[in-house]
Amino acid sequence: MSVDSTQIRALIDKIQHLSRARRMEVEDFIDFIRARERGENLTQVASRVSEPSFNKVWDNPDDAAYDEL
Repeated sequence: MSVDSTQIRALIDKIQHLSRARRMEVEDFIDFIRARERGENLTQVASRVSEPSFNKVWDNPDDAAYDEL
């Protein structure tokens, strides 16, 4: 069994020993973590996609002084 498989099995064993209410809390927490990761990824993707548009606005002689900061 690989390290990941061993860790996953250990987590499953711990979760199985929790009450139903606590298992539901664990599931909610996992959903929260996954949503947060997706949100961070979406933010990073949106930044990369919008960069060319912003470069057109930011790349001008009037704003050149800010490039040196």
